[in-house]
Amino acid sequence: MEITRILIADDHASFREGLRLLLLSTQDLEVIGEAETGEEAIALAESLQPDVVLMDLQMPEVNGIEATRRILYTSPHISILVISMFEDNDSIFAALRAGARGYLLKGAPKAEILRAIRGVVSGEAIFGPVIAKRLMHFFATAQPAVPAKLFPELTDREREILALIAQHYKNPEIAERLSLSQKTVRNHISNIFDKMQVTDRAQAILKARDAGLK
Repeated sequence: MEITRILIADDHASFREGLRLLLLSTQDLEVIGEAETGEEAIALAESLQPDVVLMDLQMPEVNGIEATRRILYTSPHISILVISMFEDNDSIFAALRAGARGYLLKGAPKAEILRAIRGVVSGEAIFGPVIAKRLMHFFATAQPAVPAKLFPELTDREREILALIAQHYKNPEIAERLSLSQKTVRNHISNIFDKMQVTDRAQAILKARDAGLK
């Protein structure tokens, strides 16, 4: 049986102890080191070369985001699994941009933590249910951005609708996505066509893409 070697990085001794005891109950996971600061995490990751680092975000000296970035710069094969109390979008996306392969909240069930560790080792991206729900909501509600310099004659709402037209959304879909009535969407599209001096959606899309809308 192949053993997964784990480094725990958290400034709370009681939390590190809880993780250590949990991992001691398994046969395939082994704690090879513990760090209570970001600097220690970076140094131990380089010297011990663990398979996984369980990374807190709020630590002394160097925070978990920067520690993750620096560890992966020198050892990109190491899997970083964030276990944090923070569930805001800024923290989540900062961790992912730094290279973390998973994100759990402190208080996650023991079985979920073990499953996440094994998942990131095998190359999966692992998110706890709360984090996954936040990510899904973010991407479901994010509106496509149109550079402000494109078509200055259009209002902000008209630019939003133009971006959706360029993605081949139909009127009912645009209405639902923007919480508008279909009649309002039709009026906006009519205004867009007039201002852009086009007669149909195909011409609007072509002109928008020629202007740099992706």
